Amino acid sequence: MAAVKINDSPDQNRVVPAKDDAIAALLPAKTASAGKLVIGVGAAGSGFPPLAFAATDNKTLIGSEPDVAVAIAGVLGLEPVLENTSWENLFIGLDSGKFDIGASNITVTEERKLKYDFVTYRLDNLAFLAKKGSGLTVRGPADVAGKKVSVSSGTNQEKILVEWSEEAVKQGLPAVDIKYYQTNQAVYVALGSGQIDLHLGPNPSAAYHVATTGQTEIVGTYSGAGKDLQGLIALTTKKDNGLIKAYAAALDKLISSGDYAKILERWNLSDEAVTKAEVNPPGLPIEGK
Repeated sequence: MAAVKINDSPDQNRVVPAKDDAIAALLPAKTASAGKLVIGVGAAGSGFPPLAFAATDNKTLIGSEPDVAVAIAGVLGLEPVLENTSWENLFIGLDSGKFDIGASNITVTEERKLKYDFVTYRLDNLAFLAKKGSGLTVRGPADVAGKKVSVSSGTNQEKILVEWSEEAVKQGLPAVDIKYYQTNQAVYVALGSGQIDLHLGPNPSAAYHVATTGQTEIVGTYSGAGKDLQGLIALTTKKDNGLIKAYAAALDKLISSGDYAKILERWNLSDEAVTKAEVNPPGLPIEGK
């Protein structure tokens, strides 16, 4: 697989479309008068290339997630203000209204829909990453039984992995030995040294690491919403704050103009494109329902 050529410098030359007055008119008066769109991105620390991570200056936030949100701000005629924070503080900021929008590989779930409004902008696929030449293949719970598998805490990946572990035990197999690391770098070191067998995370991050390092391989993929539903990644905002219609219209404008395709292409994510924005579509079901 050829190495991915990605601009990771602070000089991004982002796609910033002109304001669309009709779409901007959908904004609540409070947001329109503030003149800015505060974008929360939960990529503190090492980040998640190519989704959201620090440029070579170690401070400028770059990636597909900031790019999509910045382009939406352009359509809405608002100044984009990128705020990098932890995953947990991203949702605290959305709850408090500190962030107008969350752009951070957030999966639509029925539980989250109780508190947030969503507009979809990418397919949500997960990948099992292994050391290159591992010989492993992951298709279901039996393939991870007894394996050391890392996953990020508080994510849908973790929920799925826990469910797979429980299913393996029901089949009379050993549970998954679930591991947690603070950074992607720690995960890759653990994979390389054999401390873990697999890592379950977003497909874009896995594909980026495979393509740019040649040290790992994807040995299985899975929908982020589980076996019965195609997972969807969505821009997120506090429920009923009046912003979601404007975000959806702005995203549809980006799709029709071709700017959306340009953004995904520059981050090698064209295979995760959606054809239209969906507001609050079916998400990962609430456990037990």
